[in-house]
Amino acid sequence: MKTLTVVSVHSAKAMDDFIALPKQLYANCQQFVPDLDADVRNMFNPKKNSGLTFSEVEGFVAYRDGEPVGRVVAIINKHANEKWNNRVVRFSYLDFIDDEAVSKALLDTVEQWGRERGMDKIEGPLGITDYDKEGMLVSDFDMMGSMVTYYNYPYYPTHMDRLGYEKAVDWLSVRVAVPKKTPAKYARVAKLAPEMFDLHTRVLTKKEIRQGYIYKVFDLLNAAFSPLFGFSAFTHEQAKEFMNLYLPLIDTEMIPVVENAQGELISIAVTIGSLSHALRKANGRMLPFGWYHLIKALKWKPEDTVELLLIAVRPDMQGLGVTAMLFDKLIGVYNKKGFKWAETGPQLEDNFKELSQWNALHPQYVKRRRCYQKDL
Repeated sequence: MKTLTVVSVHSAKAMDDFIALPKQLYANCQQFVPDLDADVRNMFNPKKNSGLTFSEVEGFVAYRDGEPVGRVVAIINKHANEKWNNRVVRFSYLDFIDDEAVSKALLDTVEQWGRERGMDKIEGPLGITDYDKEGMLVSDFDMMGSMVTYYNYPYYPTHMDRLGYEKAVDWLSVRVAVPKKTPAKYARVAKLAPEMFDLHTRVLTKKEIRQGYIYKVFDLLNAAFSPLFGFSAFTHEQAKEFMNLYLPLIDTEMIPVVENAQGELISIAVTIGSLSHALRKANGRMLPFGWYHLIKALKWKPEDTVELLLIAVRPDMQGLGVTAMLFDKLIGVYNKKGFKWAETGPQLEDNFKELSQWNALHPQYVKRRRCYQKDL
């Protein structure tokens, strides 16, 4: 009889196996987009991840007769538990072969790890922050994944159901064809809103962002997203880490902001050309040639899809046409750069205000993702 064991990621070998497992599991899957190896390692490094100052994190790898067959991360975000007045252990980075003994062993390990620390509920997939990957794919398995979302095989949710997990929330991605010109509804509102509220749209410089504007951005995100499921506020140290990680990749023309006459930040859209195919070619490594594939996709030969990572509006200005100003700006930019499709990150299915803003673009609602829960 083959022996199944689950070990903590404390050794270099276990870390290497943790990183390599999904690339082996999805070696023949054209929809899977791998993480960069360095990003996964940095998640466990307090010098690279300030979220570890308020979160406890433990990685695990499942082995069968010495061969890695699954992985998972257990997380306790103390800030989130304080905000939502609960005792939740989260799971993340869950991958496993199609064997219920493996998925059960991994989740049992997280459940026990949580109980030992006083938790009474498990939820996931969720990361430390709301901007980490979250949600297990439960539909549209034939569609390409992205750099900011999980992809998983169709058997994953079947395992979750059999193991007694239930739906907590679902997210949807919105996919739209980029129109040749701004739809009349957006154009009209984009003209009226600046006149009524003395607003203007502009593009930031990377120098501005480095010199402190990044903190304005994350203060806005904290205010705008505070009511959303599982959210906990970002610290300025986390904001700085995100800036250092993503600023080299971004084209500021694709990150417009809306300000008022006093120069206060009212809204921002963060978008980036898809790196899905480039990341597949890099296969998790920047060296020796991974960097080339990423730079090529960003600078020389972009993919046909742009990823709408987030749109945030200051709470007191929501519903007043500010997003139409951003859409009006971005549609022109996307056409100039040759993008044909735009796809959002996961949007909560009951966030009707957020989802309805896409109606004029005839959206498709795709890639349903689920956060599962279970009482411990």
